[in-house]
Amino acid sequence: MAKATSAIQMKPATKAIKIKAVDCNSTLGFKGDKSSAQPLLAALNAEMAELQNTLFAEHKHKILIVLQAMDTGGKDGVIRKVFSGINPQGVKVVSFKAPTSVELDHDFLWRIHAATPAKGDIVIFNRSHYEDVLITRVHKWIDDKTAARRMRQINDFERNLTEEGTTILKFFLHISKDEQKVRLQSRLDDPTRRWKFNPEDLAERKHWDAYQTAFQDAISNTSTLHAPWFIVPSNRKWVRDLAISAVIVEKLRSLKLKYPVPAENLDNIEIED
Repeated sequence: MAKATSAIQMKPATKAIKIKAVDCNSTLGFKGDKSSAQPLLAALNAEMAELQNTLFAEHKHKILIVLQAMDTGGKDGVIRKVFSGINPQGVKVVSFKAPTSVELDHDFLWRIHAATPAKGDIVIFNRSHYEDVLITRVHKWIDDKTAARRMRQINDFERNLTEEGTTILKFFLHISKDEQKVRLQSRLDDPTRRWKFNPEDLAERKHWDAYQTAFQDAISNTSTLHAPWFIVPSNRKWVRDLAISAVIVEKLRSLKLKYPVPAENLDNIEIED
């Protein structure tokens, strides 16, 4: 299994990283193609399932996975592929929509905190609290001063979570504008996927450069040792899935998860007919 993890070269983003410098078509050093990657992905899926089972049983650690991307970036695909075979009892997917009037009456992190993982759980944010420094900034619903304050608050919030036992991994699924066009067209052309096409995506696409700038600023200011961002080249879906799986499995391994100690004298128990 070590070979599967070491086959991909993924490092957390730093303040100096530039999104534009990351090749969306990169294979991250993987010396192979999609067909040779599939057995490695399957092996990582199997190990992740076992690690998640131990995580749930141990009831000590909490895992928060944050997925952010441009429209069609592949968040749903990651959830299907990377977490294939995981026991749904200990995994929850949360998607944050436009805030309600009640939520708007509170601070922007109020609704987020309630959705964070409990002990033994993995929670996947399909979009997240970062929308409050992305779409809000692109559409100028907040100014730069407010965005800077919110990013500081996000860092404080995530530090609080980690100090209370939550492991946070954040992934930006990086696709090119050309690739987004191909994926949007694919949705239009496929009757079984046309329901996923939202005309509003075309309006948001016009703000591509502004979103790239907003993502750049958010990632560079909130990628920390306790809550790192990973910029994942995602034009090739198999690279995306393999990279994210490798990062998550490596982190779960590092937690040294153990099953709870069973009750004593179980060997002497006989179950009557």
